[in-house]
Amino acid sequence: MDFLILLVGLLFGTVLAAGIGERIRLPYPVLMLISSALIAFLPIIPEVHINPELILPLFLPPLLFAAAQRSSWSVFRLRWRSLVLLAVALVAVTVAVVAGVSWIMVPALGLPAAIALGAIVAPPDPVAVEAVAGKVRMPRRLITVLQTEGLFNDAIAIVIFQAAVAASTSGGHVGWEVVPEFLIAAAGAVVLGLAMAWIVGSLNRFVPNLVARSASTLVAPFAVYLLAEEVHFSGVVAVVVTALELGRRARPQDSEERLTRTAFWDVVELLTTGAAFGLVGIEMRYIIEDEGAQLLSFIPGIVAVCAAVLIVRFLWMMAIYRMGGTEKNHVPGSLKEVLVLSWCGMRGLATLALALALPGTTLAGDPLPGRNFVVACACAVLVVTLVLPGLTLPWLMRALKLPNDHKEADRMERELALRAERVAVETMKRSAAIQQLPPDRRAALAKRMASLHSMLESDEEDESQKMLDRKATLEIMDVVQREAMDAARREVLEARRQRGMDPEAVDRVLRRLDLRTVTMDRPERH
Repeated sequence: MDFLILLVGLLFGTVLAAGIGERIRLPYPVLMLISSALIAFLPIIPEVHINPELILPLFLPPLLFAAAQRSSWSVFRLRWRSLVLLAVALVAVTVAVVAGVSWIMVPALGLPAAIALGAIVAPPDPVAVEAVAGKVRMPRRLITVLQTEGLFNDAIAIVIFQAAVAASTSGGHVGWEVVPEFLIAAAGAVVLGLAMAWIVGSLNRFVPNLVARSASTLVAPFAVYLLAEEVHFSGVVAVVVTALELGRRARPQDSEERLTRTAFWDVVELLTTGAAFGLVGIEMRYIIEDEGAQLLSFIPGIVAVCAAVLIVRFLWMMAIYRMGGTEKNHVPGSLKEVLVLSWCGMRGLATLALALALPGTTLAGDPLPGRNFVVACACAVLVVTLVLPGLTLPWLMRALKLPNDHKEADRMERELALRAERVAVETMKRSAAIQQLPPDRRAALAKRMASLHSMLESDEEDESQKMLDRKATLEIMDVVQREAMDAARREVLEARRQRGMDPEAVDRVLRRLDLRTVTMDRPERH
């Protein structure tokens, strides 16, 4: 019951933090982490622990799924260099450097435990990056690179962590066997993700209830994550693939479902993110209490590990910049962008969960060497890479004055709107039902479709539509309009699969199309 009360309190706190964050222009996850860590020290707060094994399965699937819904397969085809250089290579290099530094600073730690520490602190958290970087006016291409990196880097870190923990508890060593393990886990997860997307898509075509279809997308990430972990595949990859494939399978006629699902997932993401970071803050209190005065002896090693994490990311980004960027459009394309991408290497939920999941004893029953240092280091890295950037990123963006690429996003949305309008008009002209309309109604419908692009370039409601009074005429116009709007949505959905297309631009235009479908119909039915 205490945990349930705590969780409800965190949910209410999330709503409050989101409101305060909007007013003072600070990310609400950072506010939740700081405030919950401070409130946790109050004597009236009961001591509540959550099983570390439940943290990742409870919070990671919905948050990964929500983030992956804003991407697409075309983005990964375009950003494959980012995926290799950041989500795989940078994680591996960070693990190696942190393991070496921690082993030198704390020789009693042991190499397997040092590698486990490296795996814990190596992957930037996609949830933290999305929540913090998405709230400042950061160039869209930088956010896309960070999102691409964040969606898959947990996979390799978790594989290395599991191998290191097995070696630490059994007295063995960590070798190159982690490479085939990762490849097998990732390949199996892709198959599971594709299968789950097919199952959910088939289920949604069978179930007529709109709310039930939206609810299926909440069940799917948990189901595929647990199944993947049960068969020792990557749950992270399975969830991301499920979300991407469901986006690819979107149908033009599902406009109302998309609107409902978008609103539903906005709420789920807000509350889950806030609760997760609130629990991170509360757990930090217990770690500080458990370690006590021993934390002082850890300070040199903690400082060295934190410095290693920051320096490795900066040098890696600098090297990528010198090589010409991760993509053809050169990201990072300047020293300013190097600084921003380096500063946005925020650790979060995965780092804390892996640290708490570290066993306390070996298989022989002896205390695991260096466990206290590993947990303390993980929390220190989390604070340094999340709280400091979260509080200073808005100021940094204002100081650097990076060139904004919103004009490019506006241009892309305008082109999509014109394409949607062109296809809608052509479909309307070919419709057999339109011949049943009187000339004045035909002209009115043609005028409406011809102004579609101007409607889609703005989020404002169009209040200028006139009510039609003849039921038969209205039904015919509905048929023609539905065909035209479905064709327009199909054109926009096809654009999502094209190389170089920003999926968020597609989503914004698609959302406006869905809204226009509703606002075109409903005023005329009263």
